[in-house]
Amino acid sequence: SRPARGSSGKMAGPVSRGSRGPEPGAAPYGNFPNYSRFHPPEGRVSLLPQGLLSSLFPAATRPLLGLDVGCNSGELSVALYQHLLGLQDSDSSPEPPGAGRELKLLCCDIDPELIRRAQQSSPFPASISFASLDIMDSRAREPFLSSYLERFGRSSFDIGFCMSVTMWIHLNHGDRGLLEFLALLASLCTFLLVEPQPWKCYRAAARRLRRLGRDDFEHFRSLRINGDMAESVTRILTQECAMELVCSFGSTSWDRSLLLFKSTSARPEGSD
Repeated sequence: SRPARGSSGKMAGPVSRGSRGPEPGAAPYGNFPNYSRFHPPEGRVSLLPQGLLSSLFPAATRPLLGLDVGCNSGELSVALYQHLLGLQDSDSSPEPPGAGRELKLLCCDIDPELIRRAQQSSPFPASISFASLDIMDSRAREPFLSSYLERFGRSSFDIGFCMSVTMWIHLNHGDRGLLEFLALLASLCTFLLVEPQPWKCYRAAARRLRRLGRDDFEHFRSLRINGDMAESVTRILTQECAMELVCSFGSTSWDRSLLLFKSTSARPEGSD
């Protein structure tokens, strides 16, 4: 089936907060307040080769634009930025000169509290922008992303990051929502780095909700896209979204694949 248009609902939503903060696991949209503590950024960035950006964009003559969807409180976004630009040895390294080595990274998450934390702690505010955005709300998404791209005279991003987000889109928006989301990312990005959660994580998320006495995910029992999710995401992007799999960088210690795709219909960097 083709991706639906104008899907409503939330990619993620603010968690309830009491005097002791949100209860662990009470994040049905993946907006865990201390996510990086149990999935540290180093587990992902260590799988990515040094010099990845220069190998993907050898002729870059201007800042590269990146989009990180579902950035949580920004720890992984900052780690990706540092790793891609060779700054990971120091949090306070000066931002690199020269357009070919520059990256402007737009990071979004629906939880405004997580975004506030990201903005307050970012060591690279001139290069990394954090914004609260429901990526599945087209009325909010389209003017926001267009406005950001127009600042650079661009119509798309050079590289996108979707790190452990696909499951939350899938559980909250169903098969049709996952197809729409992947088609959107493919249309926005020349390269796309995806870390899909495996199916066992879906079952664990459903169990967490049940243990808390919450309603089950609306779509969980009706998902027809299931099983090997890395394979399913690869199939959708390559067969339905005009992308090709460039590389699999292996799996993290918690069994999540890092998959890099490239648009087969994209114009070369620099012609946009």
